[in-house]
Amino acid sequence: MVQNILAHTLENLGQSILSGRYMAGATLPPEPQLCDALGVSRTVVREAIKSLIAKGLLVTGPKLGTRVLHEEQWNWFDPDVIRWQAHVGLTPEFLRDLQELRLVVEPAAVRMAAEKATEADIAILEDAFLGMKNAIEHGGDYVVHDLRFHQGLLQASHNRMLVQMGKALAALLRTSFELSTRIKDGPRSSLPMHRAVLDAVIAHSPAKAERALMVLINGANDDIEKVLSSRRKLPRVAGAPTHLRRKMKVSEDATSH
Repeated sequence: MVQNILAHTLENLGQSILSGRYMAGATLPPEPQLCDALGVSRTVVREAIKSLIAKGLLVTGPKLGTRVLHEEQWNWFDPDVIRWQAHVGLTPEFLRDLQELRLVVEPAAVRMAAEKATEADIAILEDAFLGMKNAIEHGGDYVVHDLRFHQGLLQASHNRMLVQMGKALAALLRTSFELSTRIKDGPRSSLPMHRAVLDAVIAHSPAKAERALMVLINGANDDIEKVLSSRRKLPRVAGAPTHLRRKMKVSEDATSH
């Protein structure tokens, strides 16, 4: 019960910061005021603030109070921070930073994967690809399989640093993939690109794998730029399973390729 109250309080304060209710440089209200507003004890408020400090959102000190840090200081590898940003609304800066990060990390990782992938690694990638294909053809959570595919590539690099980074990147990548599913025929059109990456890894061809992955990332980048160039408000992404309907029906507000 106490943990649920703490989690709810953390969620409330975290989203308030990322939504801009508490701006960078602003001081949070005093503890008694926060307790009254949130309906919780001082202990809960203090624990939530400790967590937000650890996530880089807040700083506290004598004569300083508890202040909101600038977003450049936030821990953008923290899953909660990513989830809160996705919930309150994606921003162009967030999406472009994410795509640039992918361009730095994934091409190098897929070259290593093509060099080092074992039969077990390839089996994981094949299973993830089959999951994506089934979600498109029969309905289901496409994003979870897409995420498994890209994490599988990092795992197949057999570089311990990249494998650990893959765990940190999971929430970031999921946000990108969920956005892609909102684009008409986005998952269906990207499936052959994933197959090309997988075939190159199976063939142990690093150069071919990197080229195929760049086509995939650039396609995702084009999709995101189309969303950004449209005058529609950027969507919120709740982080819940993204179920595709049979025959790839999409919502009326989906953006066309």
